[in-house]
Amino acid sequence: MTRKELLELTREIRQQMTELAAIEVKSAKAGTPKRAYEALSALANRSGGGVILFGLAEQAGFAPTGVGNAQRLQEELAHVASAEMDPVLRLDFTVVTIEDKTVVAVEIPEVPPEKKPCYYRPAGLPGGAYIRVGNTNRRMTDYEVFGYVSARRQPVFDEDPVPEATMDDLDPARVDDYLNSLRRARPRARHLNDSIENVLQKLRIARMHNGVQRPSLAGLLMFGAYPQQFEPQLVITFLQYYGTTEAERTPRGERFLDNQKFEGPIPDMIEQAVRHVMSAMRKSSLIDGLYRRDIPEYPEEAIREAIVNAIAHRDYSHYVRGGQVQVRMFADRLEVHSPGGLHGNVTEDNLEEVQSTRNRVLMRLMEDSHIAENRGSGIDTMLSAMRSAMLEPPRFKDTRALFSVTFLNHTLMNPEAVTWLNQFATAPLNDRQRLALVFARDNQRITNKDYQRLNHVTSVVANRELRGLVKAELTRQHGTRRGTFYTLAVRPALRDLHLDQRQRMILDHIREYGSIKRSECQQLLGVTHVQARYILTKMRNRGALRLEGSRKAARYVLK
Repeated sequence: MTRKELLELTREIRQQMTELAAIEVKSAKAGTPKRAYEALSALANRSGGGVILFGLAEQAGFAPTGVGNAQRLQEELAHVASAEMDPVLRLDFTVVTIEDKTVVAVEIPEVPPEKKPCYYRPAGLPGGAYIRVGNTNRRMTDYEVFGYVSARRQPVFDEDPVPEATMDDLDPARVDDYLNSLRRARPRARHLNDSIENVLQKLRIARMHNGVQRPSLAGLLMFGAYPQQFEPQLVITFLQYYGTTEAERTPRGERFLDNQKFEGPIPDMIEQAVRHVMSAMRKSSLIDGLYRRDIPEYPEEAIREAIVNAIAHRDYSHYVRGGQVQVRMFADRLEVHSPGGLHGNVTEDNLEEVQSTRNRVLMRLMEDSHIAENRGSGIDTMLSAMRSAMLEPPRFKDTRALFSVTFLNHTLMNPEAVTWLNQFATAPLNDRQRLALVFARDNQRITNKDYQRLNHVTSVVANRELRGLVKAELTRQHGTRRGTFYTLAVRPALRDLHLDQRQRMILDHIREYGSIKRSECQQLLGVTHVQARYILTKMRNRGALRLEGSRKAARYVLK
């Protein structure tokens, strides 16, 4: 890290008044923090690694307070990293003076996937393993440790025999159709002409268990008459909420507008779920000649692909076999949740380029049955479908215990957005840059990766055109290297922000009383302490509110 990058990073922290996902801030005025290993572990396990900034005080608005002894700090951290962390970490130190105070930046590299989790050796596993959640460090659960360790080799949970099931629990018609389609597609495959028992074992549809042939989990899920007889939680559920959060209830006090469960073999479950989700969403009408065409809220192709991927790539280990694939529809978005995080060397950052199949047998059966393509094309399909519908690209989130895909339903280039863009009519912009401005307006920021996914361009093109927006003084650049993001140089007016009913209630309260405290927000909306903090922080990040004071005196006012 260069001096310039460190100064920019410090300025960003002080401007945002908060730690970042990849940045941990510690004072160290009294010496090296005793539990610094927590941050070392968490950031080493994080995609892309991270940085610890020593010499800033969070309680003083992240002002420089300096470290007690910069030389000793580096020596002690280097010792912990090399002698007490497993695997060994090689740290990179940068020391600068800010306002006559010494600030030390420590860069922690990401540990290779095959060596995760990085942990503090004296505490062992799982006690010494940490994970980064937002801007905090949290001790890993047993399952999170298991997820990392199991990713070092190919999982075979989908190949496990189901001890309670017999071959009679498979639907013979489904099995025959599958085998006949394989023989037609591969007429020279001799292994398909063996006895039915041997063919099913070679294809891992069945396995031997204590001398008895049993269906494998993959075979049962694909061809079983009723797989949930043996695995009742391996289903797809659908929940439709009234508002934009789980806490909002209908006028009649109901939690859900709709609550469905889809069972049966995988092909049936997927078709039932997709059909029901499409019927539950809102439609708009388009007159096309003499006919009226209904346009769904979300493109079916994207929703189908997300559900198929959730089934194909979820974790089928015993840790989470009790978990369901969930489809959750809110007023402003649709989410697809899959038990288990990303597998192997796939991360949120590279999942569009890197492929790693967790369930080899199940994936092959789904591919041969023309349900899924084992080509890593699912993400591209979702992106393309959303782009064609002029909707934002889907958002992906990996928490190690859960992987989720979120689709937002507000169209980027709507008439209101075009009107807003007209104020920049004289600027030398192309259509991709205009789309990026709307995205930044709606999401408070845009990154190089967002620009790529939004416009289907390379990183080089995205970087050049984002710099063009900065040069045109329409956006500002923040952060450095992988942490770079861009925000609008001119804040949109409140009327231009997509505010929900609760956010408007907060604005009305502030207009009447001048400000709002978190406790007042909690009482006003009837939400929990955590939910009130989340809503207010979101409105602050979007430029609608400004925080004044701290702790008990903290209050939010109009910006």
